[in-house]
Amino acid sequence: MKTLYLECAMGAAGDMLMSALYELLDNKDDFLRVMNSLSLPGVEVHAEPAVTAGIAGTHMRVLVHGQEELEHGHEHEHCHGHEHCHDHEHEHCHDHEHPHEHGHCHDHVHGEELSHTHSHEHGHAHHHHAGPGEIAALIDTLPLPETVRKRARSVYDAIAAAEARAHGCPVGDVHFHEVGALDAVADVVGVCYAMELLAPDRVVVSPVHVGSGTVRCAHGVMPVPAPATSYLLEGVPIYGGAVRGELCTPTGAALLREFASSFGSMPAMVTECVGIGVGTKQFEQANCVRAFFGRESAGEAAPGSEANGEICELVCNLDDMTPEELAFAASRLLELGALDVYLTPGTMKKGRPGHVLTVLCEPLREAEFARLILRHTTTNGLRVRRCAKYFLKPGQEETETPWGTVRVKTAEGFGVTHRKMEFEDAAALARKHDIPLPKLKD
Repeated sequence: MKTLYLECAMGAAGDMLMSALYELLDNKDDFLRVMNSLSLPGVEVHAEPAVTAGIAGTHMRVLVHGQEELEHGHEHEHCHGHEHCHDHEHEHCHDHEHPHEHGHCHDHVHGEELSHTHSHEHGHAHHHHAGPGEIAALIDTLPLPETVRKRARSVYDAIAAAEARAHGCPVGDVHFHEVGALDAVADVVGVCYAMELLAPDRVVVSPVHVGSGTVRCAHGVMPVPAPATSYLLEGVPIYGGAVRGELCTPTGAALLREFASSFGSMPAMVTECVGIGVGTKQFEQANCVRAFFGRESAGEAAPGSEANGEICELVCNLDDMTPEELAFAASRLLELGALDVYLTPGTMKKGRPGHVLTVLCEPLREAEFARLILRHTTTNGLRVRRCAKYFLKPGQEETETPWGTVRVKTAEGFGVTHRKMEFEDAAALARKHDIPLPKLKD
């Protein structure tokens, strides 16, 4: 099993994660070529050698029209000085109740804040802002695999939801400052693309160091971790420490949530390569994200463990939904990323016939799917269980039959091997040659 372990002893930001993953790639030049041909307006991505506390690594420098966002001094009144401040997208919420004042709820997102307050006269004359829909539309235009674009959109959806929750405004009112948005889009897309190229079977992330203390922004003194970051890291093991300042950014937190299979200590694995993503600020300790890429034994539990994974099971009883409504709810939950959804007939209170809805998801998406179940069904409550799981490593191969080639799903581990023809391939051949489906298996 190909395993990626991310050590976040100094937090995480988009550029540091991209830098660490970049060092693991076999063809780094191709990665940079693709990143610099995305047609993001004025964006350039450069990999630069860097050193932190005597450890050599890489720093990804993202330029927008020749400048890093951090260089735009007029846009930043306060910044605590952590190395990856530029990774903030500058989300803010438009106050639509006072249109003539154009009040903005600026998020300090990476420990920064826009220093100005928009007035009616100059509000958007000098600064264009993009909403979540515009960012999603921009991502959709990028010449990258759909899986990469889908991951990037998911990351931005999580950030926008966290910012809206932090500021008490609708998600649609969250906006991203143009320069910060382009800078962050490059970071997010770069991490998603690098993950696509590495294709790990499992991503394990260490407990995340979030920093400590407070950071002064235009709205006043804010605690560390920032509100949006704290929401994004719900359910994730985090800790503070002696380092003062914001170490984990909302973008970093959202990326970790998107890709992590689990959080914890490094699993038993044979490491094949190590990537070091370096920040620009120097601390007494090494300021970097380290990425370890290697292999665990397929289907085998780590020493001292009785299983090789964890899953979240959400359950509720339903006795007042029609079959059509139940089928639609189950379908939507699967479309939104549930690992599995199924309905079990049952007899509810007062002898009413009903169904038990069970939804399986990754543990980190527990709260998200709890909200989705409450939204798409009539239940007023649900039960949640964390379950250990054993699973076989999935794979795919092709096999020849007298009627043509079909794909075969495989699963291996614990001394067991399962093989099964892909139904759609087999069904297509059965229709084409007018033979019973079981005959293909003979």
